[in-house]
This record gives sequence, structure tokens and C-alpha cells, in this order.
Amino acid sequence: QLVESGGGLVQTGGSLRLSCAASGRPFSSSVMGWFRHPPGKEREFVASIRWSRDSTYYADSVKGRFSISKDKSVNTVFLQMTNLKPEDTAVYFCAKGSTFPGTVPQAYTIWGRGTQVTVSS
Repeated sequence: QLVESGGGLVQTGGSLRLSCAASGRPFSSSVMGWFRHPPGKEREFVASIRWSRDSTYYADSVKGRFSISKDKSVNTVFLQMTNLKPEDTAVYFCAKGSTFPGTVPQAYTIWGRGTQVTVSS
């Protein structure tokens, strides 16, 4: 089970940190990913991280602004978002898969319910 939190309303240029708390089966070989679903658009890949290594991967649209990390002690993955833009407005989902970098939704089998991020101009 995956539960996201940390979404909200922020002004352009602001920051937010999303959290994804994971529970259930051990996932030492897993890949954790963040996706977003902007209004009127398709779900798109944001970032991913290997659970057992330090490998990360980012979409070009967020590279240099977003940072994905993990805390194994609390089974949580984070997405630090800085310099937010109105086009970052979306519902953000975390997901668990087994293929890195896992840039397509089909690479993931478990999904959270999402958290809304709204960036005002």
C-alpha cells in the first residue's frame, strides 16, 4: 500500500515536499516512481529511484528543480519540488515497480491514490 501526502496550493516559484509512505511486502528490489496527471492531459513520468541503490532518474521537465529521495528507516519516498511553475499543477502519484528507470505507467504495479498540487501564477 502506498499513501501520498504533502500536496497543496503554492505560488509560482514556491516549494513543496511530497511524501509516499509504503507498507506491505518487502521491496528491496523495487523501483519507486512519481507520476503526475495534469488536468486535461495524460499521466506523465516525473522521477524514479531504486530502493536498494542510489540511482535516480528525472523527466526533462523537472530536472534541476525536483529531487527524489528515500528514507529506508520509515519506508518513505520523497519528492522535493522547488521553483514550481503553473504547469506543474497536477495530481501526483507514487508507484512501486521493478524496472528502472520505469518511465511508463505500465512499469508499475502498485499505485497510491494521489495528492493534489496546485501552483498559482
